[in-house]
Amino acid sequence: MDAIRKKMQSLKGETDGLYATIRGFEEATKEATARADQADCDIRDYGKKVQSLEIGYDETNDKLTKATESLEEADKQFKEVEGDVAALTRRIMLMEEEDKKSADTLCNTITKLALTSKSADNVLKAVKVVESTCMNNEVTIEELDKNLRATIKMAVDNEQKLDELSRKLGVQEAELK
Repeated sequence: MDAIRKKMQSLKGETDGLYATIRGFEEATKEATARADQADCDIRDYGKKVQSLEIGYDETNDKLTKATESLEEADKQFKEVEGDVAALTRRIMLMEEEDKKSADTLCNTITKLALTSKSADNVLKAVKVVESTCMNNEVTIEELDKNLRATIKMAVDNEQKLDELSRKLGVQEAELK
């Protein structure tokens, strides 16, 4: 009997131990179930966050695509404007060169004009001198012409006197013979 009692006590100890182990496992199961429930909630929350982040990512990706298209369009416009600026810069350079050439030509023309004006002034002075000389010559010619006419008149008068004197001389010589 003692053996049975011992056996019973031993079985009771084992049963109590097994019940304690079962309680431990049940508590562990409750804790694991609670952690699993918490993990499910966390998974659901993370799923919502992931879904929200995916939506945000899609929206951001759409914005990025639009921004990229806008940037490409702006870059295209920039290149066009840059081309226009380059063309205008070339045109300005050509116009500046043309302006320099025109300025040089203008300077040369002004110099030639000044020289021509100076030559014209000298020619005008020479013309005035020639005109003055011409007027003096005309006055001299008129005086000489008057003197010539007076001299011719005197010569004609002297010839007439000479003819008269020659006739008188001829008459007196004829009377003397």
